[in-house]
Amino acid sequence: MATASRIQISLSTPGVFHVPGITEESTTKASEVLQENHDNHHIFFNKAGYHNHIVHHVLTLYALGASPEQIQSHYDNHKSYQRPPQPIDDKVVQNLSDYEKFQQYLGDEKYYHDYLVFFQGEIDKKGYEKVIHEYLLEGDARANDMLCRLYGGNYFTGFLHPIIHLGFAVEFNQPALIAEALAQAAAHTAYMSKFFLPTEKAAATKERSKSLVELLDEIRADQKLSTAAHWNDDNKIRDGILARAPDEMITYASQYKVSEDELEEKTAEMTNAAVYFTGGAQHPPKQIKFDFYYMHGVNCSIFFSAFLKAPWISDKDKARLLEWKGRHDLALYASRRSPAPLLDEIQNYKPVKPQRSSWAAIIERMIAHQDDGHAIKLLRAIRHGGEICKPYDGKPSFKVRNGMWDKLGNMGKHGISIRRSR
Repeated sequence: MATASRIQISLSTPGVFHVPGITEESTTKASEVLQENHDNHHIFFNKAGYHNHIVHHVLTLYALGASPEQIQSHYDNHKSYQRPPQPIDDKVVQNLSDYEKFQQYLGDEKYYHDYLVFFQGEIDKKGYEKVIHEYLLEGDARANDMLCRLYGGNYFTGFLHPIIHLGFAVEFNQPALIAEALAQAAAHTAYMSKFFLPTEKAAATKERSKSLVELLDEIRADQKLSTAAHWNDDNKIRDGILARAPDEMITYASQYKVSEDELEEKTAEMTNAAVYFTGGAQHPPKQIKFDFYYMHGVNCSIFFSAFLKAPWISDKDKARLLEWKGRHDLALYASRRSPAPLLDEIQNYKPVKPQRSSWAAIIERMIAHQDDGHAIKLLRAIRHGGEICKPYDGKPSFKVRNGMWDKLGNMGKHGISIRRSR
């Protein structure tokens, strides 16, 4: 049984999108390598805060039918540059139980392991559902601060990594990975609090919501906001958007709202919009590529289907989580200077090898692809997006429509340019 310190993947929870035929042998292998990673590696592989992506990669490989040998091979490729966790400071772990002292160690990667041990203890005592509610969804100052860190990043890095980690943990029902995700969030900075909290306050005064694609168009037309990020900004959301056009960004983002009676459609709309501005950000006649930062919005989208299925998350909290994701994606879009999405580049795309253009062939190729998991995560999220958007095909707020999802899969297969992740 999976616990706060033991990882045990089960065939009964193969992921919100998975292929048929996952084997018991692959299940055992995925559990084995993830346990080794959990016990022996830091969540950051260097002190600059570059993320350990082993959990994300292994679970995506597993859901898409990778063999035990393929899972082991990818794990071996990436464990070589991981670093061990910092030694545990028992006094720090004890201090984390104090509401005030909990705040003293936030935003510092050297305390990741202390937070991990603390959250493992909390989960053992209370269950992961109550711990997630207490530390992320309670609505008090501590939970709001942690929620901002969950969606945010470090000095140079971030881009949804803690919530992606939490999403995998909830999707595959792994308390130990939930402890990792919470500890990872605690080790991130809270610079996004300057965006999320005032945006939420401003949204409370608005009666209706605009669609995400409406807001993408408005952001692109706003000269100040769409040029606020500069090439030399270390972090283009924090140092560009939130430094040079914070009021404009909050004004647009606060116009996106989610009500509790439209969670499924709004989850699909968020996914569709993320795929739209990511897949459409092309520059012909240059070759097809996917922006490395935009793809994080797509890669994260799949987990909101997992949150939607979780009976222990209230509809009110599901709506709030989804609002924050949509608002984050609007800021992410602006941070790359808001390129006009070119739907023709998707609609007119022709696979390089038509005989190898099926989803089965795409998945086979991406399982073999040597990177840290960004590419295969993107392809799984796109494949999942095509499924959940089917009921809404043709609606004005759903720009990516039936027939385009297969093309996007092939664009991803042949055009992704991956660099070492941050």
